[in-house]
Order: sequence, then structure tokens, then C-alpha cells
Amino acid sequence: MKIVCSKTDLLKGVNIVLKAVPSKTTMSILECILIDASAQKIKLTANDMELGIETIIEGDILEKGIVAIDAKIFSEIVRKLPDNFVAIETDSNFQTKITCEKAKFHISGKSGEDFSYLPYIEKEDSVSISQFSLKELIKQTIFSISDNENNKMMTGELFELKDSNLKVVSLDGHRVSIRNLELKESCDEKKVIVPGKTLIEISKILSGEMDSFVNIFFTKNHIVFEFDETTVVSRLIEGEYFRIEQMLSNDYETKVTVNKKEFLNCIDRATLLIKEGDKKPIIIQVNDGEMNLKITSGVGSMNEEIVIEKEGKDILIGFNPKFLIDALRVIDDENITLYMVNPKAPCFIRNEEQSYIYLILPVNFNSAVN
Repeated sequence: MKIVCSKTDLLKGVNIVLKAVPSKTTMSILECILIDASAQKIKLTANDMELGIETIIEGDILEKGIVAIDAKIFSEIVRKLPDNFVAIETDSNFQTKITCEKAKFHISGKSGEDFSYLPYIEKEDSVSISQFSLKELIKQTIFSISDNENNKMMTGELFELKDSNLKVVSLDGHRVSIRNLELKESCDEKKVIVPGKTLIEISKILSGEMDSFVNIFFTKNHIVFEFDETTVVSRLIEGEYFRIEQMLSNDYETKVTVNKKEFLNCIDRATLLIKEGDKKPIIIQVNDGEMNLKITSGVGSMNEEIVIEKEGKDILIGFNPKFLIDALRVIDDENITLYMVNPKAPCFIRNEEQSYIYLILPVNFNSAVN
């Protein structure tokens, strides 16, 4: 095999597929990036058996061939090459020569025959959305997945298609994030649970442009994302997702409308007094026309008032400040509305269209005061 491509294109391709190289594995071939120049295009692939990424890069194929190269050393070499054209050449024993200007590297490659190619997927059930929308959906929900592998369901996100709506849901036992996106076309009903790791890595690759689209395909066991010259294939998490509808309610005793930036900045200031690892709640007292926010820790205390619009009863309630901050940071609205029932019931942050819903459980009232 012999190929020539620009360092810029090669590095971009390597960085994309590198996200599917496992950090730990007993199969050394999975620690490799596959360079496939056996057809008309130069294709880079990595696969950790849960997540597989394939991307096509620009370049010239002087001799067709295929080779698997250790991802770590290859990526470091490419990253530090001069900004010029790179030639990659292999012999019959997969010894690989990488040349760029006066820099020459010789490394051992492996046969591509043992490499785990991406599974073949029947591309039938699909939906198309902009890269911008998908990147936003992930950003606006991914923070409330769990990193606890003991409950696999919570480490993924629900993608639910119904009519012309895509609903994305995540939860970690303390909060729920829901985003609804109106699609241009109606589609078949579908519910799948996508691993959070997959969504995090896809978000890093997406350009986020409004005019560029992602085609998403669904099968029983896999989800496929196709965009630009890249294909991402991920296993789905098996099982039935939590019954979210039972957690949602339109009932409330207190409705508060507040400037989002002012509310967020106030909570952010309060967290200056919380040491890492501390679980100090922020106490919110809602009265007519004002909201009082208070926090007390071993470092000190803070008390601040902000102007609000209130409907219903006064309420004193405590929250983990991080949960409020995470939700507020991904809401674009100038003003947000909170719906509360009592100090022990979930608080809802949602807009009238319910394109976003954030459910946050309050902390125990007594522990918050003491």
C-alpha cells in the first residue's frame, strides 16, 4: 500500500476515529487504526466493539492495500509531522514507512484481516436532523446521565420517535432532562437507548452547522449516525427505559418566573463557598415579588435577593446548586419558569411549548436548614 495525503486531512481523520479506540482491551488489534486503501477511497476505521467510527479522507492511492497501525503511536507521529503532504507506505510484512518532508518513521503494522470491521446495517428506518440540532440536543441533556455502571439504563439516553417529534431523555436518579425536537417529516414510532459515551463522542465530531445534516438509522441492536464523510455505529443499551410520564406533572402550588442570567449568576456566586466534595444545598425562599437565595458552609455564608414574578404560595425549598446550574446553562431563554408543589416534591423548569423540561428533586428540607 502507498498513499499520499495532506497532514491536515490525515490528522482530522485520525482524531475522529481515535474516539473509538479503547483505552483498555485484551485484543491488541482493537488498539489499532485501520487504514483501508483497497478500493477507490482512503478509509480510516476504529472499533472498540461497542462504538465504531469510520471516516473517509482526501488523498491519492498510489498502491492499493490495507494495514492496521497502533493508534497511539500513529496519532502522535501524525500530530507532530510538518504541515505538508504525508506518504504512508507498507511492504508485504506490513512494515510501515511514514514520510513527511525530511521526517521518516518506520513502524510495525498488522494485517487488516483480523480487524473488527463495523457491522453491516440495513439502512431502512431513518431520520434526518441538522448537525446543529443534534449537537444541541446532546449538550442540553447529557449532563444528567449517570456514570454508575451498576444501572446501565441511566448511563444512556432515550431517543423516542413519535409522529414528527424526537424526544431525548436522560436521568440519574436526582433529576430528569427532556428535550423535544419537531422534525420536518413524520416517522415510525421507535424507542432506543443510546449509550452516553457514544453521544459524547459524536458531539465532539459534529460541526454544529445548521445546513449540514445527520442521517440517523435504527436497528434492533444498533444506531448509526452518518454525516459529512463519517459513519458512527453504536450498540444500543438493551431493556425498557424508565416510565418518564409517571414522573411528570402539570400541577403546581408555586409558579416563579425569573431572569435566567440573574438566577444563574446568583447560584454560581453561592458555589464559591462550597468546597469540592461538600454537599451543601442552596436554600430558596420564594415570597411575593422576590426570591431569597441563601447558602451556608464551613467557608462562610451568602444571602442574595433577586426580583421575580410569583403566582401561588410562598415556599422554602433546598436544591443541590450544581443541578440547577447544569440545567440553566443550557437554556437559551431570557426568562425561565419554575413550577413547585412543596419542599419535598420535584421542581420543574419548562417553557410553555415544553420543548424542554428539567425535573430536579429538592434536598431534604431539615438537612438543608441545619
